[in-house]
Amino acid sequence: MTKKFSEYKQLDLFEINNEMKDLWAKEDTFHKSIETREGCKPFIFFEGPPSANGMPGIHHVMARTIKDVVCRYKTLTGHKVDRKAGWDTHGLPVELGVEKTLGITKEDIGKKISVKDYNDTCRREVMKYTSHWTDLTERVGYWVDLENPYITYDNRYIETLWWLLKQLYNKNLLYKGYTIQPYSPAAGTGLSTHELNQPGCYRDVKDTTVTAQFAIVDPKSEMTGWGKPYFIAWTTTPWTLPSNTALCVGRKIAYVAVCTYNMYTGEPVTVVMAKERVNAYLNPQGAELPLEEYKHGDKVIPYRIVAEYTGEDLLDMRYEQIFPWVKPADGAFRVIPGDYVTTEDGTGIVHIAPTFGADDNKVAKAAGIPPLVMIINSKGDFRPMVDRTGKFFLMSDLDPEFVKNNINVDLYSKYEGCFVKNAYDPKYNVDGRYDAEAAAKDEDLNIRLCIEMKQDGKAFKIEKHLHNYPHCWRTDKPVLYYPLDSWFIKSTA
Repeated sequence: MTKKFSEYKQLDLFEINNEMKDLWAKEDTFHKSIETREGCKPFIFFEGPPSANGMPGIHHVMARTIKDVVCRYKTLTGHKVDRKAGWDTHGLPVELGVEKTLGITKEDIGKKISVKDYNDTCRREVMKYTSHWTDLTERVGYWVDLENPYITYDNRYIETLWWLLKQLYNKNLLYKGYTIQPYSPAAGTGLSTHELNQPGCYRDVKDTTVTAQFAIVDPKSEMTGWGKPYFIAWTTTPWTLPSNTALCVGRKIAYVAVCTYNMYTGEPVTVVMAKERVNAYLNPQGAELPLEEYKHGDKVIPYRIVAEYTGEDLLDMRYEQIFPWVKPADGAFRVIPGDYVTTEDGTGIVHIAPTFGADDNKVAKAAGIPPLVMIINSKGDFRPMVDRTGKFFLMSDLDPEFVKNNINVDLYSKYEGCFVKNAYDPKYNVDGRYDAEAAAKDEDLNIRLCIEMKQDGKAFKIEKHLHNYPHCWRTDKPVLYYPLDSWFIKSTA
């Protein structure tokens, strides 16, 4: 007997969709597709859970269609397909939304609002749009068990995770590490490589950069015939210079000693830099001009190359601390090797601040540079000079004995409490919105430091530079590379 199908004289997909929904609901087709497969080989599906504190979008429809096709196919091939829905009540996006709604920051919890009230608000906020998600799920015909979902704030779920972590711990697959990681001061959390690689996280930004002069303590004889000898190194983050502990060169790169003048002070100087980078800093016409006839302000600055070295020849030479705000351990401020040094930009000499760079920390450790330039806070904890909100520690938040013995109060006090990037300063948040335009227009800490270096004869060149920099996808603000205690799973084991 031939089965007859409905004939549609005018194709109305919306109406067909409603008819199929009604039919499936009437015959309980979804549940029967599972019940009739009792005893068959299981295919387990857990919904990669959405967060119900935001509205669903077309991309959710697309993803759920693909998931649904797979589960329906597995049902047709004779599997029992349990499909469990889930709700992701993950902390940070929910917290940020609640804090914006309440007009508070993390520091206000326990002060302006109790922990209980804060948690209760988060629980309400996180399931805010559940009805919209349920409606969408039913309208697109996505078969998933919404009646018995797993919810990540449910204690049963949380206890399961603790149980899993315990299994890893028992197998010696958990370890604690102290590493330099991308960190978002605005969100108050570290970021994974996966998060930084999301589209739009790397953005072009224009920053004030400086090629700094590091006074050489033990110059070679060829470096002493003209003015004061310096290593020069370029950085896009002048605020990290107070944490400098080493300078890095490439062992096989050609370096030169160049007699010339500082363009800002007119001081005669001998600067050491990569041979390939000389023309990037000095006008080639200056090579033809007499050194002695230069007058401060002349358009073309004369120079002479008086010696050439390899990076190997410069290793272990010493230089003076450029910003002696905090007393570091003995053994810092020397030249070390690094495979990643290039002559594509800068001077071919890299400023190393291990506290704020993973590569910096790695080469410093390999070369035996002593521990990072650290301070001790009022709780007795070792910390970098910058706190987790992105500003230089206030001295009132530091251990008084440490301040007395290790901090140059006159130098440090000028910058205590200063945010290293304007983006981290709360004053640029207006009604819960970050005013990036105002932050970009105002003078920032880098400019202040560069002006001071220019006046003190520690800046060889200051310029604006456009470069690609990672931003936090949750807050749209730049990340900070920061030393953090973190727990890791030995995934390779």
